[in-house]
Amino acid sequence: MMADNNEEIHSFGWDAITKAFEKVYPQQTNPKHYGSLISWRLGGDNPFDGISIYETDEYYHFVTYGLSELYEKETDDPEWSGYGMEFTMKLKKSCVDPAEEEGELKCVCNNFSMIAKITFEHGELFRTNEYIYTGQTAGIDLHRSSALTGFILVADTSVPPIDTPNGRVEFVEFVGCTDAELRKLYDRELTVNELYGKLGSDITDYKRKSIF
Repeated sequence: MMADNNEEIHSFGWDAITKAFEKVYPQQTNPKHYGSLISWRLGGDNPFDGISIYETDEYYHFVTYGLSELYEKETDDPEWSGYGMEFTMKLKKSCVDPAEEEGELKCVCNNFSMIAKITFEHGELFRTNEYIYTGQTAGIDLHRSSALTGFILVADTSVPPIDTPNGRVEFVEFVGCTDAELRKLYDRELTVNELYGKLGSDITDYKRKSIF
């Protein structure tokens, strides 16, 4: 990659993320990708430089590029790359109307962007074994009609943490949950791990019923 002044820019962090996912999806060297024209670091409104979407027959697998250091090392922390995380999610294909696939995929990207802005603006980190519950009743899907209204955060089950030239990066997987499920966490009746075990899957399915 070349800068305007012909100075080469190394994409060490970006390449490390891509390599980690290509180990899982070796046949997908050109996945669907939504890039940002002007990223946050260049004064834009989008926290991410891009989001890639890999696929299996069962689900779409999203991964963000932007919460870790994608290019040269910029922070003074040698252990972690940037915020030390990137977001992922597995969205079940059968819950997506083929006619609205593009909208649903972009909806996930928009949800990620809104959450990432909290990190960029306030420094709040989102780690595994945490949850995101706002009390909203609208679904997290395109038409806001799903029973899933928030997320638990777990370690991505397909892609382990990686050590990049810029430091360590963890892949924080978002798993959609219903209001009743999240209330159990909020009221401290369950831990995230306990709820995750009861769900029995890390795949987000907009059509599923609440387990409570």
